[in-house]
Amino acid sequence: MSAPGTPTARTYVVSGAASGIGAATTALLREQGHRVITVDLRNADVVADLATSEGRAAAVAGVQAVADVVHGVVPAAGIAGITGVDPALLMSVNFFGAVELVRGLRPQLAAAGSASVVLLASNSITGMPGWTVGPAAACLREDEDEARALAAATEAVMVYPASKAALAWWARREGVKPEWIGAGIRLNSIAPGKVATAMTERISADPVFGPLQADYPTAIGRDGRADEIAAPIAFLLSDAASLMVGTCLYVDGGTDAILHPISPEGWAVGPVEV
Repeated sequence: MSAPGTPTARTYVVSGAASGIGAATTALLREQGHRVITVDLRNADVVADLATSEGRAAAVAGVQAVADVVHGVVPAAGIAGITGVDPALLMSVNFFGAVELVRGLRPQLAAAGSASVVLLASNSITGMPGWTVGPAAACLREDEDEARALAAATEAVMVYPASKAALAWWARREGVKPEWIGAGIRLNSIAPGKVATAMTERISADPVFGPLQADYPTAIGRDGRADEIAAPIAFLLSDAASLMVGTCLYVDGGTDAILHPISPEGWAVGPVEV
């Protein structure tokens, strides 16, 4: 039995848990006394490749084998949009790897009575002009073949925001539906800015985009830390965020506010046919 005033331990699932924001989130949740089932390509409780339908099914089955009830899911696995990255693979991992994991675990989330999902979006949705919208629309139609084909026609850097926008929009669209909030499952997303992780180190080393990092605007004058993203994720998972449904929470050190002091103009990407 928990001591008076001590939060009841819960069971969470974190993908991409071996590094970066996923690792920081896993560490924080465990420090809070919760059980975390990790999913990753290696060094995880459930080893699976979220790039494929078979891998996603294996991830879901692996979690279900050890947990009948899941109180929250944080699909943090993702690929950076940098030179040399396969844009089709990026779409498969970033969007479909996240959404299929969440949907596959919906029975376990519903069994909790009150559960939360936090998807990893990005402030590149509003901070990067001219990104390719088509793959995001295909994601919202949940047509992976089309999303991959559209992504393959351009560079990974131009479809990375599409993969992240699709996650934020999916959470917003689906979060208010009976099968989610009606079952006590809250869907939200979080939009980090530039965070010092292995992913941003790869971006800094990119011959095209690395030199642009010095001009990245931030009100706090530094990159974020993974633990500064883990903390609001833990909040969104908690009952303290019980009124938050379909929200995209920006945690970027003021970057989006610098770029769009009146309104987040980047959301106005034009019609998105789904």
